[in-house]
Amino acid sequence: MPLLVMKFGGTSVADLDRIRNAARKVQREVERGYDVIVIVSAMSGKTNELVGWVEQTSPLFDAREYDAVVSSGENVTAGLMALTLQEMGVPARSWQGWQVPINTTSTHSAARLVDIPRANIDQKFAEGMKVAVVAGFQGLSPEGRITTLGRGGSDTTAVAFAAAFEAERCDIYTDVDGVYTTDPRITSKARKLPRIAFEEMLELASLGAKVLQTRSVELAMRYKVRLRVLSSFEDGDETSGTLICDEDEIMESKVVNGVASSRDEAKITLVTVEDRPGISAAIFAPLADAGVNVDMIVQNISEKDYDDHPGSVTDMTFSVPINQVERAKRAMEEARQSGQITYDELVVDTEVAKVSVVGIGMRSHAGVAARMFKALADENINIKVISTSEIKISVLIDRKYMELAVQALHDAFELEQA
Repeated sequence: MPLLVMKFGGTSVADLDRIRNAARKVQREVERGYDVIVIVSAMSGKTNELVGWVEQTSPLFDAREYDAVVSSGENVTAGLMALTLQEMGVPARSWQGWQVPINTTSTHSAARLVDIPRANIDQKFAEGMKVAVVAGFQGLSPEGRITTLGRGGSDTTAVAFAAAFEAERCDIYTDVDGVYTTDPRITSKARKLPRIAFEEMLELASLGAKVLQTRSVELAMRYKVRLRVLSSFEDGDETSGTLICDEDEIMESKVVNGVASSRDEAKITLVTVEDRPGISAAIFAPLADAGVNVDMIVQNISEKDYDDHPGSVTDMTFSVPINQVERAKRAMEEARQSGQITYDELVVDTEVAKVSVVGIGMRSHAGVAARMFKALADENINIKVISTSEIKISVLIDRKYMELAVQALHDAFELEQA
């Protein structure tokens, strides 16, 4: 039988009525002739509640027991979904991560998937089961302990099952009806995209779009899993939502397909760092060891000592998530105390935002950067840092101008037009 993977997020299974609604969508696919693997998240708000209980019980908690507790939310949803389908006359059963098994690494609360053996689920399909309801977000370590994949991990679980079982498609049901050219809450001109390439979606996800977890898009791109994002609250058909697919499936793409934004950014500058071979490694290795995710990096000759010592010192500027600023400051101070680096001052700016334009069409079109910078200049928005890739241009600007910048760029690249 052809196989389909369907994933339902927390808002899609928030209560029993929504679980019944999701189950009806599954039943419809079974009636169309599919075997279905359903991946479920915990009911909306449940994971936060479980995390709160752990933190109240043990502030310095054992990560293994943390995973045992927070993974239970998905188990409840999986059982309720299987029961609902059975009541509808659909042969279904629930599976926890260890029963499949979903094999992962031993890094509790941030485990990586290793493999998903098919034998157990394939045997049940052969015996007449039509739907396997699998608890997302969780797996099994080599030591036999429950692990979790990090927040949003159910998306990754769904894509991994689609790859392992060679599914025809992986449908991600959520509270939005697809991927938009930008956040519709910022501009009413945002347009739903019928299709978007894996690379574009990966950039948008990493740059602030909250539709899909970045790891899930990486996995889909690697294994060529066709993803579809659609609303669990609407009755759609095969053309509903947004299809995330290989670039070859898209006939012609606009130069820019989307504008992403993130206000959770901070800019850090190390003033008058010694300019010598290896200084970048001496700065960014401690940050990596501290688990700080560095994004945009700019190095320049320091204004402070340029006249007296041309070329001997430099300023190093980089951006980090705002919740990692203290970790980054501590890593830099420890590196200075150990003699790895020297600098006069560490300057932090937490009032910045990152705005990016993304599009595979940028590969073959010149002038995108000039067009972007002119649109921002026309709104009198100053650019603090710039970074580019083959299909993306990102800038750091003052946070108070983020919405204005998004609207200006959306208009400049005429993204409201199909």
